[in-house]
Amino acid sequence: MSNKVRKYRREQEMSQAELAQRAGVSRLTVSNIERGENNSPTLATAIKIATALGHDTSDVFDTQLVN
Repeated sequence: MSNKVRKYRREQEMSQAELAQRAGVSRLTVSNIERGENNSPTLATAIKIATALGHDTSDVFDTQLVN
């Protein structure tokens, strides 16, 4: 999961701060997810980040999270 967030963010040449702003979450939240320190974000946070990245939530996060 963390590698996908970082991968998609970097593909768009977006900083963690920019992703956080677009998603409406803190930069620390993005950082923690990317570093694997938060492997189970809330569904709301997962949706916000995936949407900000332009991907479906199930593409970015484990499908178990959205079931």
